[in-house]
Amino acid sequence: MLYPIPSHLSDLPIYKKAMEIIILSRSISTYLNQDLSYLNPDGSEDENIYFSGDIVQQSSSLAPEIVNAEIERHSDKKYKHFASLERLTVMLYNNCKRLEKSHSNGRDYLPILRSELRKFRRLQHTWMMTL
Repeated sequence: MLYPIPSHLSDLPIYKKAMEIIILSRSISTYLNQDLSYLNPDGSEDENIYFSGDIVQQSSSLAPEIVNAEIERHSDKKYKHFASLERLTVMLYNNCKRLEKSHSNGRDYLPILRSELRKFRRLQHTWMMTL
């Protein structure tokens, strides 16, 4: 890991859920990419392949934002991390919905990721009140 993790962080439910989401989104993206990497009959690529990369990038950004909010001392800067986490969660959720319309067998796993994101959001609201 490229960022220092406070020792108590690995016990936080929100951090654990963020790590689960990273693993799940990477697995789903790998599965989707196998189906979406082929060119369309007209030679164009499937636009959904980019969304599969986006879910990996966005989910990978969740944990660092949690760490940054935890180690930040100033409340105004904490709120910037909260807002960033909120934006990432919304974008991730929306990209999952977009990918569910793709022509891939991997789309069957996206409702699982969206369900985990809903759990993450509940944890997020509880966690924000404790900081």
